[in-house]
Amino acid sequence: MATANLEASSTDVSQFNHTPFYCEENVYLLCKKLCANGVADAQGSDLFVVFISNEKKQIPLWHQKASNRADGIILWDYHVICIQRKRDGDSHLVWDLDSSLPFPSPLATYVSETIRPSFQLFSEYQRFFRVVHAPIFLRHFASDRRHMRDSAGNWIAEPPAYESIVAEDGTVHNLDNYMNIRAVDMLPDMQADSVNAVFTKELGVVIGETQLEDFLSHIS
Repeated sequence: MATANLEASSTDVSQFNHTPFYCEENVYLLCKKLCANGVADAQGSDLFVVFISNEKKQIPLWHQKASNRADGIILWDYHVICIQRKRDGDSHLVWDLDSSLPFPSPLATYVSETIRPSFQLFSEYQRFFRVVHAPIFLRHFASDRRHMRDSAGNWIAEPPAYESIVAEDGTVHNLDNYMNIRAVDMLPDMQADSVNAVFTKELGVVIGETQLEDFLSHIS
């Protein structure tokens, strides 16, 4: 098992594959690379893939490179990040390839600067988080990129040059299952059984925008 160094020292983001508007694939490859280079556990047991969205597919996030505003705010339909679990009292780290914050960033910094849960938003902009344990995600996730084609079959944004991701069981597309997030799917509480379901459920668990840090602190 590799030993992870969770000090929030800056990492060169250019070392990681990044295709604009394909954040789910970027994070898939990021997790694989963190496992391969020893920054994370070899099986990814300390990594969590987090889909951020809501039923309206309108989520504001700050400090995003794609924004044209000084504060970096942008309205995504969904976004995907990786969170690395703390060890030995260190902070959880957020790996967001689209963020202008330090890479990676301590979770508390990322929450306060990018998610800004204290910022008063209209209900249609409230963010929900689908947290999936990385080892499960890496086995089951698949995308044939159909969501990036228009009605005529043309690409909305140029796809990555590598082949599309196919799940271990041969599934070719299940991205919608991850990015479709509803308030009704939120965890009912932070009891151990509810929280630790993240280690067994293929689609992870759903939490609200004010619960992310609390949720991670409860993982056993």
